[in-house]
Amino acid sequence: MKDAFLKLAPQHMIRNPVMAVVWLGTVLTAVATIAGWTQPVFGWAVTLILLATVLFANFAEAVAEARGRGQAASLRRARKDLTARLRDKSGATTTVPAAALRPGDLVEVAEGELVPADGEIVEGVATINEAAVTGESAPVLREAGTDRSGVIGGTKVLSDHIVVQITAEPGNSFLDRMIALVEGSNRQKTPNEIALGILLVVMTVTFLTVVVTLPFIGSFVKIEFDVVLLVALLVCLIPTTIGGLLPAIGIAGMNRALKANVLAKSGKAVEVAGDVDVLLLDKTGTITHGDRAATAFHPMAGVDAAQLRNASMLSSLADPTPEGKSIVALAREQGETLVEPEHASFVAFTAQTRMSGIDLEGGRTIRKGALDAIAQYVRSLGGAVPAELEARVQTVARKGATPLVVCDGRHVLGVIELSDVIKHGIKERFARLREMGVRTVMITGDNQLTAASIAADAGVDDYIAEVRPEDKLARIRAEQQAGRLVAMVGDGTNDAPALAQADVGLAMNSGTQAAKEAGNMVDLDNDPAKLLAVVEIGKQQLITRGALTTFSLANDVSKYFAILPALFAASVPQMAALNLMRLSSPTSAVLSALIFNAIIIPVLIPLALRGVRFKPASATELLRTNMLVYGVGGVILPFIGIKLIDMLLATLFTF
Repeated sequence: MKDAFLKLAPQHMIRNPVMAVVWLGTVLTAVATIAGWTQPVFGWAVTLILLATVLFANFAEAVAEARGRGQAASLRRARKDLTARLRDKSGATTTVPAAALRPGDLVEVAEGELVPADGEIVEGVATINEAAVTGESAPVLREAGTDRSGVIGGTKVLSDHIVVQITAEPGNSFLDRMIALVEGSNRQKTPNEIALGILLVVMTVTFLTVVVTLPFIGSFVKIEFDVVLLVALLVCLIPTTIGGLLPAIGIAGMNRALKANVLAKSGKAVEVAGDVDVLLLDKTGTITHGDRAATAFHPMAGVDAAQLRNASMLSSLADPTPEGKSIVALAREQGETLVEPEHASFVAFTAQTRMSGIDLEGGRTIRKGALDAIAQYVRSLGGAVPAELEARVQTVARKGATPLVVCDGRHVLGVIELSDVIKHGIKERFARLREMGVRTVMITGDNQLTAASIAADAGVDDYIAEVRPEDKLARIRAEQQAGRLVAMVGDGTNDAPALAQADVGLAMNSGTQAAKEAGNMVDLDNDPAKLLAVVEIGKQQLITRGALTTFSLANDVSKYFAILPALFAASVPQMAALNLMRLSSPTSAVLSALIFNAIIIPVLIPLALRGVRFKPASATELLRTNMLVYGVGGVILPFIGIKLIDMLLATLFTF
């Protein structure tokens, strides 16, 4: 309530041209009443109603802004009085205020201490509590040299010791940006909001011109107009409802994104998400759970199943990946005994060799990896690749699984089947997106057969297999050149170019600083599937603004039938035919229309903040629903509301 009055300052009112005209009308009616240009009771009544209209519009904006203040306060507490142990070139540390840190500084953070500023871990690994920022109490693992090396100022180290290289300037950290955004002080208007604002200004100027010229036109037919009536006519002609709610709708859209634990760097990012045509989605972590698990061993003809299981387990004993651990677990489940080999060396997987394994005593070498890599390795040792191997690999791939070929020296033993588990409910969500006209494209490094199988099971519209980082960027540019808006999700430094190129780039909070800087949204929950929810939030934002604009413009039609007969009643009796509502008197008609015009704003505040309920549908269906509910409803409701107010005024007062 306090902010609603503070926003009456001219420098604030001028930002909203529609409500600025109502504010000026309030001042004019007050002056006219004091000067005796109209009946005092009527003049003051109109002045108070117009003042209430402006206050209600300010109140709508103030409520939307206030929703973020509680979170902003908690964020400020997270960074309050932070200090840092700054390391110099000699390795010695000194304690300095966090505000004194600059990009490139190295700071040490031990168990139980708070990270002083945004940065990247350059030494060590630690579990970190990010609840102050994300609201998620479960600790997360952050490690140097990985795609999960980014840390946020104000989060707490729960274990171990790390060295962090600062990446953010003071006042421009992740927390600073969040505080500015949730408070609305850094909110940028979206293109659609700007376009609608221009339309409202044009309509306001047009109706202002009409009203200002009425006295000159009336003088030719000897009709005199009360200045207060002219102001009332203007306020009822211009779209005050949407003008009063427009700022609140924009702020509420960003708040809805934040409620979903998505930090949008601007309101534009949220709204563009509602216009997206194509979603590029990584298979791993978005469509599937991400950790493939061994589900079967397929030995070659003449190879004992136990021999394949044993070789697979030995090659995976030192494999730290979830896939490697699942191979050992499956082999043990099927009867293999875990025996640690002596004098063995583990061969790690590399992108160049595309295989891993183990070297044992006596020159025995076991490898597992992609078909072409193992085939080349076996041939290099003088071995032969069984004719049935390719068919076995294709059989596994057609099932949507990933085949890993295992060899013992120059002998191919068989195939390990690694299965991806598709997330529950993901197919239904893709169907919802299809109803909205959004096309989904799965991106994966898997081969064509595996990608095709998973794409069919998940229900995506298209897929790209065997993808490299530059392929993502190329696909985004191709879609954009075709006139489409593209959204994608990523977390690694190699995703940064594509995130920056995409119209909506959703970066994971656990990802690298480069990815978070490149994207225009950050998911605090680190859920790649959140991109689907972001699209729905954006569409709800667009639908809410469209629905309330339709309702506001339809409202004006009804108010014309209340104001125009009252304006001309004394001089042109024939205008009484337009009094369809049979309002009791011209004075009551004007006051009833203005009161309805004022109270409809606070009535619609909850809808503006909550958003119109979103239901996937085609553009034609959405337009039809919008016109029937908010168009027709916007015409009928004022007739009922103004008539009821008129009956109440006629009962209480005599005009």
